Order: sequence, then C-alpha cells, then structure tokens
Amino acid sequence: MNGETGPDANASGSPAQPGHQDQAGDGSAREGSAREGSVRDGPAGSGSDRDRPAQDGPAGGGRAPGHRPPTTGLAADPRVPVWITRAIAAAVAGFAIAIWLNWRLGVTAAALVAIADTIYRSKTTAFVPAAARVSSAQRRTRRRLAMLRMNGYVTLNARPIPGSDQVIDHLVIGPAGVLAVDSERWDRRLPVRLAVGGQIYHGPFSQRHRLEHARWEAAQAARLLSDATKQAIDVRPVMVIYGPKIPWNVIGLLGVDVFSGSQLRKYLRRQVRARRPKRLDEQQIRVIQEAAEQVLPPA
Repeated sequence: MNGETGPDANASGSPAQPGHQDQAGDGSAREGSAREGSVRDGPAGSGSDRDRPAQDGPAGGGRAPGHRPPTTGLAADPRVPVWITRAIAAAVAGFAIAIWLNWRLGVTAAALVAIADTIYRSKTTAFVPAAARVSSAQRRTRRRLAMLRMNGYVTLNARPIPGSDQVIDHLVIGPAGVLAVDSERWDRRLPVRLAVGGQIYHGPFSQRHRLEHARWEAAQAARLLSDATKQAIDVRPVMVIYGPKIPWNVIGLLGVDVFSGSQLRKYLRRQVRARRPKRLDEQQIRVIQEAAEQVLPPA
C-alpha cells in the first residue's frame, strides 16, 4: 500500500486503557475460533455495520478507507520541524547574548548554536522518507515469507487493486488459507497500546484508519478472487508491525490480526492448526494463485 506507515495525525480522542489483549499461545483452540470468519465481500448493495469500511469496487473508483492524498512540498519534508526548532534555539541564544553583552556576540552565539545542533543531529538522527520505510517493512516480510515456500506457501508481492491507487503488500496463499498482509514500520520510540472499541494507538496517534484500510484491501481481494474462481474465497486481513515493541502475540482488532513481524511464521503455523479440517491443498492453492495472477497482476 502507498500510505505512510509512521504515526498518523488522525488521533481521535484520548486513548483509554485496553480492555482485553489476546495472549494466545501455540495450540490454543480458543484463538482459532475467536478470530474465525475472514473478510468476504457480500453481494452488491448489501448493508454494512458501523465497523465495516465502505468497500469500493474497481468500478466505483472511490478512495479506500484510510487513504490520504500524498503530501508534497515542504510539508512532506520530515526535516521541517527540526529546522524550526533549530531556528528558535539559535534566535533565543542570540537574543539573550545580544541583550547581555552586544549584538555582535549575539549573532555569533546564534550561529554557534545552529552549527552545534546541525552536527549533533547529523550523528544521532536519520531521516527516512515514508516510502522508504514502507519498502523496508515489505522487504523484511518478503524474506520471511520466502522461507515458507517449502511449506507450500505462495506469495504475490505488491499487487495493485484494479480501479484504485492502492496496493496489497503481500497476498499469501497456502495451507493456512489466503491472507492479505500489510507490512508497517512504525517509529520504535513511540509505544504501541490498545484502547476500548478495537482501537490501537502508536504513541498518541490512533491507527484505526490503518486497520480499516487493511480490511478494505482484503475485502477487495476476496471479491476479485471469488468472482474469478466462481466460489467463495475468504481473504484474512493481517497487519505486521516492525519497529516498536508489540506487547502481545496476536490480537484481532476490527477483524484484522495484528502482531509483530517476528511472529509471522508462528502465526501461520497456528492458523494451519486452527483450520485443520479446512486446509487448502496443492490443487486449491494452484487454482487460487492462477486466479490471483489474472485479477491482481503486478504493476
């Protein structure tokens, strides 16, 4: 997907304390049943509950939930806040010295503060554009998924959704079923926590829109695959997070399984055990893969 995966400014209200966290262990039957029911598109015109994002099909041409137009110009440059902070610090130092001694020394002090701050930040801060952060997260997930080929998994990476400007990071097809995996890299300095109502916060910022967007992408993949194969195909939305510590194993939020990227292999193993009677065999995997190659071609 093309959206920024760092902290988002769409915070809605102050977060409350989490009500429940899913700390499911290996082999837990409760975990399998609790998160049963993957995203499936219903027939056109069907109603939707308040937690389900609008599912704009290719013909609709609507924006995906959580989609934001890209920011351009200086507003998109992550160095702007640093420049502002540096200018204020230099101005304060220069003004104070100018009043205390004279204006020449004030100008000198302001320049020294600006130079010192520039040197310090160049050694302690690395600015990574949003697009690079997304690619980094995707590369890490691709490496993990590549190691699962011998277990029967097929991965289609970076597949654009027809009729939209959105991209499914990884469409995974294997014994555990079909999954639309969204790879996110968030600032490790901000904590991740839960709040009531299926909310997830990265620092003070709500990431609900990211959950809705991940679910929307899975719903689009389910609809396209179901139409192509003439059978109901469930696509499970998954969000893997890199960067900050995730204080749980796997948790379902708004129908999306959320966990740390390091837990991906364990998650798939648990999914296989949970859906033991409904595992996909090699023939089913091949049929779904061929359909996915047609309806979700690479860019």
